[in-house]
Amino acid sequence: MGEGAKRNTRGISRPPSGSVTPATLPSPCRPAAARVPGRGGNTPDGAGVSPIDTEADLDRAIAALGERDPALVARLIAVGGRPPLRRRAPGFEGLCALVVSQQVSTASAAAIFGRLRAALAPLDASALAAADDGTLRAAGLSAGKVLTLRAAAAAVLDGRLHLDGLSALPAEAAAARLTALRGVGPWTAQLYLLSCLGHADAWPPGDIALEEAARLAMGLDARPDAAALARIADRWRPYRAVAARLLWSYYRAVKARSGLGIGLGDER
Repeated sequence: MGEGAKRNTRGISRPPSGSVTPATLPSPCRPAAARVPGRGGNTPDGAGVSPIDTEADLDRAIAALGERDPALVARLIAVGGRPPLRRRAPGFEGLCALVVSQQVSTASAAAIFGRLRAALAPLDASALAAADDGTLRAAGLSAGKVLTLRAAAAAVLDGRLHLDGLSALPAEAAAARLTALRGVGPWTAQLYLLSCLGHADAWPPGDIALEEAARLAMGLDARPDAAALARIADRWRPYRAVAARLLWSYYRAVKARSGLGIGLGDER
C-alpha cells in the first residue's frame, strides 16, 4: 500500500469560522499561465509565487484559484466554506512531526511527538543526531522512523537539505529534495511543503480524501486515482495547495452531513 493510500481519512478540516462566498470571487477565467500575484510573475509551476503564510495570503490565493476554475471553487466554498489556514511549524521540527504521524493514529502521533520534543528540546537536527537510539525508541519511534529522522538530520547538518529554501522551488523539485531521504515518500514531502512552508502549489498525491472529494464535487463516475487526479489538478497550477485545502474542507462537510465517522481528529 502506497504512502498516500493508507491515509484514507486524512486531510480533513474543521468547519471554518468565516467564509468566502462565491460572489466575492473574481468571475473571469484566466489561463493558468497568466501572471499571478506573488514574487515570480508567470510561474505556472509555482516557483516564485508567494507562500501562503497569512489569512490574507490565503484569501488572495483562493481568489486567484477562483479565476482559474470559478464554478468549482464556488461549489467547494458553498459546501465546505473557506478553509482554515492551519500551518505546522516549519523546519526540522515540522518534518519530524510529519514523519512521526505516518501510519499511526492522531492521538498516538501527538503523544510520541510530545515525548520526542521533551527529550530533545530544542528539537533540531543537531539534537536528533546526537541522541542515542534508546532515547528515540523510548519516545515511541519505530526503528524505521529512527532511521528516517537520522537521515533527515544528517542531510540538514551536512548541507544537502535546506528546508527553509524549499518554498522558492517548484513543488516537484522541492519534493524531490525530501523524497531523496530514506523513508520520506511523496505524500509526506508534499504535505511538508503545504503545511509547513505554505507552498502554494504543493499537491499530496494519493490522498484518498482528495480523490473522493473530487469525485463528489465534480460529479465523476468513479473516484480518480492519484494519476488521474494529478492530471485534473494541472488546471489549478500554481495554486494546487489551495485546491487541496478547499477539497479537504468540502470532503469534511459532506461526510459530516452524512453522519459518517471520518477521523476528524486528524487535522491538516
